Amino acid sequence: MPETPNDVQNDAVTEADQKIVENERAELRKFVKGLSPDDIKSGGWFTKLSAHALGSYTDKVTWQYFQERYEGVPADGIVDQRIKMAARYAALEGGLSAAAYSAAIITTMGSLGGASPATVPAAVATVMVDVAFITQLQLRLAYDIAVLYRVPLDLYDPEDMWKLIRVAFTIKGGEVVREGMIKVGPAMMRPLIKRFYSGPILAAAKGLPFVGKYLLQRSVIKIGIPLVGVPLGVLMNRYTTLIAGRHAQAVFRNEARVIEVAESLSERSQYPQLMLWVAWLVIMADLKIADDEALLMRHLVRLVRDQHQVADERLARLVDIDPAEVWRRLDTEQGDLGEIVDMANRIAAIDGAVNALEKAVIAELSDRSARR
Repeated sequence: MPETPNDVQNDAVTEADQKIVENERAELRKFVKGLSPDDIKSGGWFTKLSAHALGSYTDKVTWQYFQERYEGVPADGIVDQRIKMAARYAALEGGLSAAAYSAAIITTMGSLGGASPATVPAAVATVMVDVAFITQLQLRLAYDIAVLYRVPLDLYDPEDMWKLIRVAFTIKGGEVVREGMIKVGPAMMRPLIKRFYSGPILAAAKGLPFVGKYLLQRSVIKIGIPLVGVPLGVLMNRYTTLIAGRHAQAVFRNEARVIEVAESLSERSQYPQLMLWVAWLVIMADLKIADDEALLMRHLVRLVRDQHQVADERLARLVDIDPAEVWRRLDTEQGDLGEIVDMANRIAAIDGAVNALEKAVIAELSDRSARR
């Protein structure tokens, strides 16, 4: 993500910000010129842009890179400034795109006999520059935040790449973001936003794959509303980028918290294999697996394998866990098992308040450990 030398010191828009945004738009206009109509209709533009946006960027932007630029600043402080900087750029770009879109309509409307804005080539190109700019900005912002919280992402792994996309564009919470856009706008704009969410101007986006459709739809709405396109373009670009940034911060900061717990448990464990069995017993106590529990188990297994060279194939093949099997394993261990009880408490609390079923398992574990 482009940045100014002063992005940590202030949140005001500067001439440097303007220049960076204009340069980035110029680069993306070249990218858009290289797209075919089929790329836009099929959603292929999103695949190409993802490669364009992340490519060499991920080689350069590492945790060490941020440490050199923001020496001594905690991750939360850097993340906050990156989000604010991205929101500034997004707002600037939204105004430029909306103004250019309006100009394109004015200059072509007469010759096209009142054609829909969605069919005007110049306007379509402007929309795609806006989509490309915000897509690239939010992808890079989400990646920055993952790096800053030291959450490992392998972008050659389809699962990790899809995770980054979901986080960057709040796909799971798309409806929440949309409703937020409606509420944040001035009262005079709200009926127009609602109308454009269901109006004919969106027909051109119907055939795009989900992500491309969502992103293109959002841009057509915000810069296609007559008279209010420029202020709405600024408002919605800024707001959606702030939402995306805060969402990425919440997701990756939470994952960093879970990883920290997993690392602590693995590093100090004298019973790594037993720890995995007890962890799974606690997690399955209520026959439900919360996202944070699944994440913790995934990292625990990885860390135990890497740090203790323990890979339990039997546990990996397990369908239903039998508490008797865990108690049998508990009875074969020697020494103080206090760490196992402490570990069970920390695992039960990873997703919030400990429930009654988890408490029952921990109580049984504590009793059996004490009786040994």
